[in-house]
Amino acid sequence: MRRLSRRKALSLVKELDAFPKVADSYVETSASGGTVSVIAFSAMAVLAILEFFVYRDTWMKYEYEVDKDFSSKLRINVDITVAMKCQHVGADILDLAETMITSNGLEYEPVIFELSPQQRLWQRTLHGLQSRLREEHALQEVLYKTLLKGAPTALPPREDASKEPLDACRIHGHVYVNKVAGNLHITVGKPIHHPQGHAHIAAFVSHEAYNFSHRIDHLSFGEEIPGIINPLDGTEKITHNNNQMYQYFITVVPTKLNTYLISADTHQFSVTERERVINHAAGSHGVSGIFVKYDTSSLMVKVSEQHMPLWQFLVRLCGIVGGIFSTTGMLHSFVGFCFDVICCRFRLGVYRPREGVQLHNQMNNLNNHQTPRLVENAPL
Repeated sequence: MRRLSRRKALSLVKELDAFPKVADSYVETSASGGTVSVIAFSAMAVLAILEFFVYRDTWMKYEYEVDKDFSSKLRINVDITVAMKCQHVGADILDLAETMITSNGLEYEPVIFELSPQQRLWQRTLHGLQSRLREEHALQEVLYKTLLKGAPTALPPREDASKEPLDACRIHGHVYVNKVAGNLHITVGKPIHHPQGHAHIAAFVSHEAYNFSHRIDHLSFGEEIPGIINPLDGTEKITHNNNQMYQYFITVVPTKLNTYLISADTHQFSVTERERVINHAAGSHGVSGIFVKYDTSSLMVKVSEQHMPLWQFLVRLCGIVGGIFSTTGMLHSFVGFCFDVICCRFRLGVYRPREGVQLHNQMNNLNNHQTPRLVENAPL
């Protein structure tokens, strides 16, 4: 009984077979079909390989939400070189809450303002990357995905010990400020704090010593991540006027970066530049110096690296194989049908009559057209 039930189940399964087998003796092969098969298999292989590279690749997903963290501190990373001696220049930060942060965390280092050939080459390369980023924003995704593999973005040290005088001051380091709007001042004199506000002691500095030509080697907000190029990195401003004022208006956007290489809380920013000459007689008031005014955005950006799931890759691969197989089969049938119609119409190829068959047909036609003779004296 068990054997009978198994045979019935097996026969039932065979009846449900949607892929009936055809004996090899009933299959006819042709050169055109073989050619189409080779083309189809080649296309399948090429598209499958390309689809595998797409499967291996990743892309960045951007999400936006309201930033609810207002109690944390904001880190500012600074590396600016000013064409003045360190004893003549000072830097401080004053935020919207009138909280003054002096040079705690910032270091003053006497350096040479003119770059060496190697440093100048680095700067030109950085300028090229900046211009490409402004034209093609998709390059930022490449930087996100390869940030730990890239070369460092800091200015390389001078390769030789130059004997030139140290005519500039490099202000570098990081400070933590409140997460509100603020202003980074770099101007003449060391900053001091008093109950009425803050000031810079500039009385002992000669006006001829004023020179706010500067170079921003690095300026970023939040956690410092190697490989990320910020909008002001590599910026250089040269002036020959002692009363020059430079202003940078920055909007800082909190960013959470989550890739397969790193997870970090950093900040992106956009910047608008302005510069003018201080001339009180002409109505252009202010103080000579470098002023970086920043404000934080209420929105936060989440950047995460996404990858195609395996099931989606398999579905796309099956679609490629089945689509090419079906399409080439229909094209081959259609081309064969058109070829048969043309050959039949003009009696070409297999439709061309053979010589023996043609002579036989002509003899049959002659016999069919002969008229029968009347028999004379036929018996009644």
